[in-house]
Amino acid sequence: MAAPLVSDALWAIIEPLIPPEPPKPKGGRPRLDDRAALTGILFVLRTGIPWELLPVEMGCGSGMTCWRRLHEWHRAGVWERLHRVLLDRLGYANAINWDRAAVDSASVPGKKGGEETGPNPTDRGKPGSKRHILVDANGIPLALRISPANRHDSKLLEALVDAVPAIRQCAGRPRRRPAKLHAGKGYDFAHCRRALRQRAIIPRIARRGVESSERLGRYRWVVERTLAWFARFRRIAVRYERRADIFTAFHHIAASLICWRFVQRWFC
Repeated sequence: MAAPLVSDALWAIIEPLIPPEPPKPKGGRPRLDDRAALTGILFVLRTGIPWELLPVEMGCGSGMTCWRRLHEWHRAGVWERLHRVLLDRLGYANAINWDRAAVDSASVPGKKGGEETGPNPTDRGKPGSKRHILVDANGIPLALRISPANRHDSKLLEALVDAVPAIRQCAGRPRRRPAKLHAGKGYDFAHCRRALRQRAIIPRIARRGVESSERLGRYRWVVERTLAWFARFRRIAVRYERRADIFTAFHHIAASLICWRFVQRWFC
């Protein structure tokens, strides 16, 4: 049952990143296979099914076992390293277009509240969160951040740009800065432009009261498409997690799976 969700090629990348199994105490039931646990995690991410309803027929153990493995691997930094490994593969193949990048956010309702949630001004003050992403000109997610829904987009710009890892290239030093960054009117502030110029990035930010809001822009549409890709993962289309670390872990997995599609396109 693991093949449809965790292919052999993807498992070959993930397996070296997983920390070694802790020593087993005497007695007790054996530890669930890591690949089976990963299959359960991906099934929950894609379908949005509650942990306790994870089908036993899949051989993934109980939902709580998969949840604990998700949390354990998140604390070990597995998901962030997986995202970076896939970005390195794309960078080495010149699949990342550094000429332009785009940044945007999307609000996610959080009915249960929890960490990193706040009243959403676009949803009658209901609790929610925001996912902030930065993508290259092809729509490859380079960095992401989670914030309360009432946090202004402009306040996350610097943290989002600095979150882009140093990605290896086929020649020369690793790179982490695009040449230009396209953003909407929510980033039309002097401190945003100043922060980008300090990082040797040319700001391309829509101006309030000057440029029309009817179109996404010639270069900014790719970030909207990537946000739509994130929304296809039903577990993060609506926030069910009260804990911000679990919600963030799911986002790193989703970003890795999106990057994996680009890897398959370039290497298969």
